[in-house]
Amino acid sequence: MFKKFSSEEVSAQNQVKASVQRKIRQSIAEEYPGLEPVLDDLLPKKAPLIVAKCQNHLNLVLVNNVPLFFNIRDGPYMPTLRLLHQYPNIMKKLQVDRGAIKFVLSGANIMCPGLTSPGGALDDEVEAETPVAIMAEGKQHALAIGFTKMSAKDM
Repeated sequence: MFKKFSSEEVSAQNQVKASVQRKIRQSIAEEYPGLEPVLDDLLPKKAPLIVAKCQNHLNLVLVNNVPLFFNIRDGPYMPTLRLLHQYPNIMKKLQVDRGAIKFVLSGANIMCPGLTSPGGALDDEVEAETPVAIMAEGKQHALAIGFTKMSAKDM
């Protein structure tokens, strides 16, 4: 989604009111309980919070002009890859095998065989429509973020 993202795709940037800022903080705290100790550092109460509205119903949450979270069509907030690299344990993880890496980086959807093959790994607690970090076999950092269409038990 962000592979060819440019500033021309941003249609509006607005500093949000304190009530909206509290609502965003609360939503992020509920979705990612692992961020609770550092949430005040990431989203300071006194720092201005900017929401940038982009094409394709995408909203970016910026603090000090640094994108930290995004959501699509007012869905759940998801961290950017840079934030996920700083705090890798905030999301549930799925691992694809080595053969899928180049296709995922090119923008392909992840299919069940890439997760259920010998190099892949599933977290059994993942339900359908859950935001997950996509890890790669033999790699330290996540290579993508996405939603599951099926639960891990159905895969």
